[in-house]
Amino acid sequence: MIGRTAILRLAAGAVGLGAVAGAGFLAYALHPAIAPIAPPAATSFPAESVERGRVLAAGGYCAECHTRRDGQPGIPLAGDYAMATPFGTIYSSNITPDAQTGIGRWSLEAFTRAMRYGVSRDGANLFPAFPFDHFTHMTDGDIADVYAYLMAQKPVHSVKRENTLPFPFSMRILQAGWKLMFLHPGAYQNDPAHDAQWNRGAYLAEGLSHCSACHTPRNAMGAEKASAPYDGAPVDNWIAPPLNATNPTPVTWTEDEFFQYLRYGVAPLHGSAAGPMSPVVHGGLSEMPEADVHAIAHYLANIDHADARQPGDARHLTAAMATSTRDLTTPQTADPDARLYQAACSACHANTGVRPVLGRPELALNNALWLSEPTNLYQVILRGIGTEEGQPGITMPSFYHALTDADLARLAAYLRRTRTTLPPWTDLEKKAAAVRATLPAPPVAASH
Repeated sequence: MIGRTAILRLAAGAVGLGAVAGAGFLAYALHPAIAPIAPPAATSFPAESVERGRVLAAGGYCAECHTRRDGQPGIPLAGDYAMATPFGTIYSSNITPDAQTGIGRWSLEAFTRAMRYGVSRDGANLFPAFPFDHFTHMTDGDIADVYAYLMAQKPVHSVKRENTLPFPFSMRILQAGWKLMFLHPGAYQNDPAHDAQWNRGAYLAEGLSHCSACHTPRNAMGAEKASAPYDGAPVDNWIAPPLNATNPTPVTWTEDEFFQYLRYGVAPLHGSAAGPMSPVVHGGLSEMPEADVHAIAHYLANIDHADARQPGDARHLTAAMATSTRDLTTPQTADPDARLYQAACSACHANTGVRPVLGRPELALNNALWLSEPTNLYQVILRGIGTEEGQPGITMPSFYHALTDADLARLAAYLRRTRTTLPPWTDLEKKAAAVRATLPAPPVAASH
């Protein structure tokens, strides 16, 4: 039996823990407003700071999430971008220096508090759709430069739509509990076990560029699962693939492959950027210094355990190229799915050398075929890839009108069967219809 003294000690400990938790909740729940300021002149910020802030804002994808993109002509940084969450839709805020609808009356102190702690100038908790849990790791200097850049932009008077979060998720005070459990505020501290390049990459990937915000699965409260960093996750009707050693592609994402992909939008052995990753590359990381992109690639390759995985790459590459050559040169009269592939895909995707030709992705090496669902494969086939998305100047046409859901299912089954060693996907036609339903129908090309 537990004695009375032990029970009292346990009770006292529980009360103490409750008091600490309560104090922590209140610390995150209650924030004073920070006094508004007169909107500063754009010329009051040093040009060097504004330029550094421009590059940092690009690397943090500020315009990507603060520009409306759902059919209306969005104005950069004026907000109203719709972010669908399991709890409802959240619309991003106007971060131009407009005094009424933007951040024109925010001081640097107020902006820093929002970046570090997710608190608005008026003291309200911000929803973590804004990745303050990553921006908190930025340095004061970098935050100040981003502030200078934003305040030097043209003010835009634009009111965002109202969030559609139902009660009680709409109660901002509840974000205090979220922060108590999942926010770890403070600037990034270098890890002495790693070199300067690794630490620079970690600072950028975990802070400014918030890579894990899309590539880590979320728990029931919408926070990243600490037990599954970079395990991959669904995002915007795509799948952000794993960036760690669980990535299923047969050829390793090496430091050079990461760099080529993040800098130029195409990795020779893995394919090109598309969907939500395209603006990350072409509107974001392409503006960053090459050394910074190299640092991110170096960090991600370490997460991927690239050095340990590379010895098997040559064997997998040889097998992939042999399959591609066979499909190009061998008649497939007995297999209707193979004939469909030859007619629709092989002209651009078949390779006959020892390595894929740049701009002619080898599908056996592509993430899309090795994921647990055919989502990304269907997205690319239905959407196509524009000249400004993957490899500059290289396009893939949309097959939205040319292929039925049954055709998509046949292609997916054939490629999964012939290009991977994984079990077949299931419910392929149903999943094709589901992906198609998320996309607007592209215009039908005029006939001549």
